[in-house]
Amino acid sequence: MKQLKLTGFIFFLFFLTESLMLPTELQDLDNFNITQKFIEENVEYITIITFAQYVQEATFEEMEKLVKDMVEYKDSCMANSMLPKCSKLPNNVLQEAICAMEGLPQKHNFSHCCSKADAERRLCFLYNKKADVGFLPPFPTLDPEEKCQAFKNNKESFLNHFVYEVARRNPFVFAPTLLTVAAHFGDVAKSCCEEQNKVNCFQTRTVPVMQYLKAFSSYQNNACGALLKFGTKIINSINIAILSQKFPKIEFKELISLIEDVASNYDECCEGDVVHCIRHMSKIMNHICSKQDALSSKIKECCEKKIPERDQCIINSSKDDRPKDLSPREAKFTDSENVCQERDADPDTFFAEFNFEYSRRHPDLSISQLLRVVQIYKDLLRNCCNTENPPDCYHYAEDKFNEATEKSLKKIQQECKHSQNLGKDGLKYHYLIRLTKIAPQLSTEELVSLGKKMVTVFTTCCTLSEEFACVENLADLVLGELCGVNENRTINPAVDHCCKSNFAFRGPCFESLTAHKTYVPPPFSQDLFTFHTDMCQSQNEELQKKTDRFLVNIVKLKYEVANKELQSLLTNFGNAVEKCCKAEEDEEKLVCFNKESPKIVT
Repeated sequence: MKQLKLTGFIFFLFFLTESLMLPTELQDLDNFNITQKFIEENVEYITIITFAQYVQEATFEEMEKLVKDMVEYKDSCMANSMLPKCSKLPNNVLQEAICAMEGLPQKHNFSHCCSKADAERRLCFLYNKKADVGFLPPFPTLDPEEKCQAFKNNKESFLNHFVYEVARRNPFVFAPTLLTVAAHFGDVAKSCCEEQNKVNCFQTRTVPVMQYLKAFSSYQNNACGALLKFGTKIINSINIAILSQKFPKIEFKELISLIEDVASNYDECCEGDVVHCIRHMSKIMNHICSKQDALSSKIKECCEKKIPERDQCIINSSKDDRPKDLSPREAKFTDSENVCQERDADPDTFFAEFNFEYSRRHPDLSISQLLRVVQIYKDLLRNCCNTENPPDCYHYAEDKFNEATEKSLKKIQQECKHSQNLGKDGLKYHYLIRLTKIAPQLSTEELVSLGKKMVTVFTTCCTLSEEFACVENLADLVLGELCGVNENRTINPAVDHCCKSNFAFRGPCFESLTAHKTYVPPPFSQDLFTFHTDMCQSQNEELQKKTDRFLVNIVKLKYEVANKELQSLLTNFGNAVEKCCKAEEDEEKLVCFNKESPKIVT
């Protein structure tokens, strides 16, 4: 990463608070010191990430002031650790410092959070985060030569700016992920600035870094949304399914111990408690690496890496091979005569173990499908355990699971076939129309982005051997983005119902939605459909974006029009652009657009 100016800052955050458990075992102490050193070396990033994610509108200069204020705070505590202010939780210290910045809470509309304290204030800052960052200016882009000059002049300032811009646009991404992205981008800048063809180098090597960020952002947003809307239980169920597929050799008792740590980690990371997020993530990965022989054969190389690369490597690692002695199904959940008694004795543990046993035997299923099977089993036992002969009733549970899975599988196969028949552009227009009709209240940019991501789902997954799991897992991330992170996000009653009623059945719920019944189209605005000569200068990608926005705006305006007619309007739009751009002079093109535009939208 980089050398640190503010050495010692985190000592005050950690060692002067009784809220953190100090390590007791020698190995724990070693891991604690490694994590401690990592935090010390990246304290500027930690401060920037916290501030930029909580106050996204703040300027880089305002952020620099916070860093300066925190240094002064640290100095006073290092001089006298008995001061009352020095025993506070790290995240509380940072939030108080943000609130104490003169005029900042009023300027950026978070003074209501500053009037609260402790847990209430932390939640307020969390709910104040905005996933839709359309209010921010476009991500600043520099000419590669300018980038390299800035990098050479002041590497720390260059990377601090990058972390600030990325963090404020990804307010729910966990700090370890952002730190990994910063490290990779620093490597890219160092390497590319030594190349003769800097443009090509940056274009090629930045793409995987940003893809990595987008992938983790999508997953973490979805997980935080599930936590805020459905609570810890659903997060535990999701993680039991994920970890059971990834580590099929794990013992159930060991899994539950791991799940408890993971649940706490989500609380801290989703809340934006950067220091605790890094600490707890490292603790979880230390736990995994200390038991790697019993967990997985796929993480040995990961565990040899340094944090945070080690953590991200383990998360990205492949699923381990299924144990050869693992039976095709766990008979205790369908063949035992005592199923109802075991369920009643401890329902949470009983269904967690069922989730574990079923998930590790079905690495080919999506997480949503595994959770649906758990729900089907719960509903089945609720019925069977009230009959005269429960074992006769639940003995056929496996048939019901297979029936539900087969139904989901056929649906995915049909969608993949449909997507291949439509082609990439046709598929995109299909989803732009569909998404706009079920959620017309979303902004045009949001709908265009969601439509593009749905296309990526099918173009990525429909040729893979794990087609079913891939489509459902990725599509669920898109739906998670649509639903948003904060529980108070509202779109319309039908969409809100799908987003908040049942996480496992969110996909099928959206599939059943039709056009929003009570939507009132906006008044016609000629500005949205006035085309200029810049349409002719647009490169393919930019022209495609304008075409997508045109289609979404047309659907919003002509909401009741059938899909075929909407496709026809889109064709007319393309024909008009082609016709008018053939004119030689800009004035002729403009006259043509003014003449053709009314024909398209009327």
